[in-house]
Amino acid sequence: MALIPCQVLRAAILLSYLSVLCHYKAIEMPAHQTYGGSWKFLTFIDLVIQAVFFGICVLSDLSCILTKGSDSLEQERQLKKLTSLRDWMLAVLAFPVGVHTTVLPFILIEMRTAHHQYPSRSCGLATVSCFSVCYILWVCWVHHVTGIWVYPLLEHISSIAKIFFFFIVTVIINIYYILGEKLNSYIWDLEKSIEEGEKQKTN
Repeated sequence: MALIPCQVLRAAILLSYLSVLCHYKAIEMPAHQTYGGSWKFLTFIDLVIQAVFFGICVLSDLSCILTKGSDSLEQERQLKKLTSLRDWMLAVLAFPVGVHTTVLPFILIEMRTAHHQYPSRSCGLATVSCFSVCYILWVCWVHHVTGIWVYPLLEHISSIAKIFFFFIVTVIINIYYILGEKLNSYIWDLEKSIEEGEKQKTN
């Protein structure tokens, strides 16, 4: 990790997501041309979330570089707000939703390169649950308009089974949130222990 500056790594990850999004939109798929377009699919929404998240990371890095050595309290306050937004987005969207696809390695790299402050658990769980419910309502609305479920599985199960399925999805995304919170704490508690051990050796 030390061989590549984290700022360069984040910029490279952002560019890779932007490239994937451009290619994704260029794919001629019938489902992309119907109501809701690509926004019907959680995979596409997740790609957008990751691109926005790493965009904020890069913006935060640039702001940090540009304000380095500055005594402006206003600039420092703005940087703290940007950092808080970055941390919040990782906690409630980028990690729990990112577990949905193969973006997890990039998120784990980001967790390892910077310490992220998680919100209170109740606030975090409420936010991820809200995201899950909003997406479920969106899927139901698409079905209401088009008569077709975004995911074929939903065509073949009963209404009760659908409710159970949606409930399980919401529970899983909450579990992912807690997993991210625990993982973040583990990584940085371990890092702190290593640093303290090295200090004791030098002393």
